[in-house]
Amino acid sequence: MNQLDFVENKIVKDWESISQKINLWNFKGEQIVFTNGCFDIVHRGHIDYLSKAKDKGDRLIIGLNTDKSVKALKGETRPINDEDSRALLLASFSFVDAVILFNEDTPYELINFLKPNILVKGSDYDVKDIVGSDIVINNGGRVETLDFIEGFSSTSIINKIKNS
Repeated sequence: MNQLDFVENKIVKDWESISQKINLWNFKGEQIVFTNGCFDIVHRGHIDYLSKAKDKGDRLIIGLNTDKSVKALKGETRPINDEDSRALLLASFSFVDAVILFNEDTPYELINFLKPNILVKGSDYDVKDIVGSDIVINNGGRVETLDFIEGFSSTSIINKIKNS
Protein backbone atom coordinates (compact mmCIF):
# COMPACT_ATOMS: atom_id res chain seq x y z
CA MET A 1 0.00 0.00 0.00
CA ASN A 2 1.46 3.38 -0.96
CA GLN A 3 1.16 6.49 1.22
CA LEU A 4 -1.78 7.97 -0.72
CA ASP A 5 -3.74 4.71 -0.35
CA PHE A 6 -2.99 4.81 3.39
CA VAL A 7 -4.33 8.36 3.64
CA GLU A 8 -7.40 7.63 1.51
CA ASN A 9 -8.24 4.64 3.73
CA LYS A 10 -8.74 7.08 6.62
CA ILE A 11 -11.63 8.79 4.76
CA VAL A 12 -15.07 7.43 5.60
CA LYS A 13 -18.15 8.22 3.51
CA ASP A 14 -20.23 5.25 4.64
CA TRP A 15 -20.53 5.42 8.43
CA GLU A 16 -21.02 1.66 8.83
CA SER A 17 -17.58 1.04 7.32
CA ILE A 18 -15.85 2.43 10.42
CA SER A 19 -17.79 0.29 12.91
CA GLN A 20 -15.13 -2.45 13.00
CA LYS A 21 -12.35 0.04 13.71
CA ILE A 22 -14.36 1.66 16.49
CA ASN A 23 -15.15 -1.72 18.03
CA LEU A 24 -11.45 -2.64 17.94
CA TRP A 25 -10.39 0.68 19.47
CA ASN A 26 -13.01 0.30 22.20
CA PHE A 27 -11.95 -3.33 22.82
CA LYS A 28 -8.36 -2.13 23.30
CA GLY A 29 -9.56 0.52 25.76
CA GLU A 30 -8.46 3.38 23.54
CA GLN A 31 -10.03 6.78 24.10
CA ILE A 32 -11.80 8.06 20.97
CA VAL A 33 -11.80 11.82 20.48
CA PHE A 34 -14.26 13.47 18.12
CA THR A 35 -14.37 16.97 16.70
CA ASN A 36 -15.98 18.42 13.63
CA GLY A 37 -15.97 21.35 11.25
CA CYS A 38 -15.87 22.58 7.67
CA PHE A 39 -12.05 22.94 7.50
CA ASP A 40 -12.45 24.81 4.23
CA ILE A 41 -9.00 26.38 4.09
CA VAL A 42 -6.77 24.55 6.53
CA HIS A 43 -4.40 26.88 8.37
CA ARG A 44 -2.10 26.97 11.38
CA GLY A 45 -5.01 27.44 13.77
CA HIS A 46 -6.65 24.24 12.52
CA ILE A 47 -3.42 22.26 12.86
CA ASP A 48 -2.88 23.51 16.42
CA TYR A 49 -6.50 22.75 17.35
CA LEU A 50 -6.56 19.27 15.81
CA SER A 51 -3.21 18.21 17.27
CA LYS A 52 -4.33 19.35 20.74
CA ALA A 53 -7.61 17.48 20.27
CA LYS A 54 -5.66 14.31 19.52
CA ASP A 55 -3.61 14.84 22.68
CA LYS A 56 -6.86 14.37 24.66
CA GLY A 57 -7.08 10.68 23.72
CA ASP A 58 -5.75 7.84 21.59
CA ARG A 59 -7.75 8.15 18.37
CA LEU A 60 -8.95 11.31 16.61
CA ILE A 61 -12.01 11.21 14.38
CA ILE A 62 -12.97 14.36 12.48
CA GLY A 63 -16.53 14.87 11.33
CA LEU A 64 -16.29 16.86 8.11
CA ASN A 65 -19.21 18.84 6.70
CA THR A 66 -19.96 17.87 3.10
CA ASP A 67 -20.06 20.56 0.42
CA LYS A 68 -23.87 20.66 0.70
CA SER A 69 -23.65 21.15 4.46
CA VAL A 70 -20.98 23.88 4.17
CA LYS A 71 -23.11 25.79 1.65
CA ALA A 72 -26.07 25.66 4.04
CA LEU A 73 -23.93 26.98 6.92
CA LYS A 74 -21.61 29.44 5.19
CA GLY A 75 -23.43 30.54 2.02
CA GLU A 76 -23.31 29.88 -1.71
CA THR A 77 -19.67 30.95 -2.18
CA ARG A 78 -18.41 28.24 0.17
CA PRO A 79 -16.70 25.88 0.38
CA ILE A 80 -13.62 27.04 -1.46
CA ASN A 81 -12.21 23.50 -1.53
CA ASP A 82 -14.45 20.53 -2.31
CA GLU A 83 -15.17 17.83 0.28
CA ASP A 84 -12.86 15.25 -1.29
CA SER A 85 -9.93 17.69 -1.22
CA ARG A 86 -10.69 18.79 2.35
CA ALA A 87 -11.02 15.18 3.53
CA LEU A 88 -7.76 14.14 1.85
CA LEU A 89 -5.87 17.04 3.39
CA LEU A 90 -7.17 16.30 6.91
CA ALA A 91 -6.56 12.56 6.54
CA SER A 92 -2.94 13.25 5.57
CA PHE A 93 -2.12 14.46 9.09
CA SER A 94 -0.43 11.70 11.09
CA PHE A 95 -2.47 12.56 14.19
CA VAL A 96 -5.82 12.03 12.41
CA ASP A 97 -7.19 8.48 12.51
CA ALA A 98 -10.38 8.98 10.48
CA VAL A 99 -12.31 11.66 8.61
CA ILE A 100 -16.04 11.04 8.31
CA LEU A 101 -18.23 13.15 6.05
CA PHE A 102 -21.73 14.18 7.13
CA ASN A 103 -24.49 16.01 5.24
CA GLU A 104 -26.47 17.44 8.13
CA ASP A 105 -26.09 20.95 9.56
CA THR A 106 -24.82 19.43 12.81
CA PRO A 107 -22.95 16.21 13.62
CA TYR A 108 -25.53 15.13 16.22
CA GLU A 109 -26.49 11.88 14.45
CA LEU A 110 -22.84 11.10 13.70
CA ILE A 111 -21.89 11.61 17.36
CA ASN A 112 -24.79 9.37 18.36
CA PHE A 113 -23.53 6.72 15.93
CA LEU A 114 -19.87 6.94 17.04
CA LYS A 115 -20.38 7.52 20.78
CA PRO A 116 -16.89 8.95 21.30
CA ASN A 117 -15.29 9.10 24.74
CA ILE A 118 -14.26 12.73 24.34
CA LEU A 119 -15.93 15.52 22.37
CA VAL A 120 -13.76 18.54 21.60
CA LYS A 121 -14.82 21.95 20.29
CA GLY A 122 -13.42 25.46 20.35
CA SER A 123 -13.66 27.54 23.51
CA ASP A 124 -16.04 29.89 21.72
CA TYR A 125 -18.73 27.36 22.77
CA ASP A 126 -20.15 26.73 26.23
CA VAL A 127 -20.06 23.00 26.95
CA LYS A 128 -23.86 22.93 27.39
CA ASP A 129 -24.27 24.39 23.87
CA ILE A 130 -21.99 21.92 22.09
CA VAL A 131 -23.94 19.66 19.77
CA GLY A 132 -23.76 16.08 21.00
CA SER A 133 -22.49 16.93 24.48
CA ASP A 134 -25.56 15.25 25.97
CA ILE A 135 -24.77 12.00 24.14
CA VAL A 136 -21.13 11.94 25.20
CA ILE A 137 -21.82 12.85 28.84
CA ASN A 138 -24.71 10.36 29.10
CA ASN A 139 -22.32 7.64 27.89
CA GLY A 140 -19.76 8.46 30.57
CA GLY A 141 -17.53 10.58 28.35
CA ARG A 142 -16.40 14.14 28.66
CA VAL A 143 -16.62 17.35 26.65
CA GLU A 144 -13.63 19.69 26.43
CA THR A 145 -12.97 23.01 24.78
CA LEU A 146 -9.75 24.33 23.29
CA ASP A 147 -8.61 27.90 22.77
CA PHE A 148 -7.93 29.05 19.22
CA ILE A 149 -4.79 30.82 18.06
CA GLU A 150 -5.78 34.46 17.54
CA GLY A 151 -5.75 35.79 13.99
CA PHE A 152 -6.32 32.53 12.12
CA SER A 153 -9.59 31.76 10.36
CA SER A 154 -10.65 30.66 6.90
CA THR A 155 -12.89 33.74 6.62
CA SER A 156 -9.99 36.11 7.40
CA ILE A 157 -7.82 34.35 4.80
CA ILE A 158 -10.59 34.68 2.19
CA ASN A 159 -11.07 38.37 3.05
CA LYS A 160 -7.32 38.98 2.83
CA ILE A 161 -7.23 37.45 -0.66
CA LYS A 162 -10.28 39.47 -1.77
CA ASN A 163 -8.71 42.71 -0.51
CA SER A 164 -5.31 42.12 -2.11
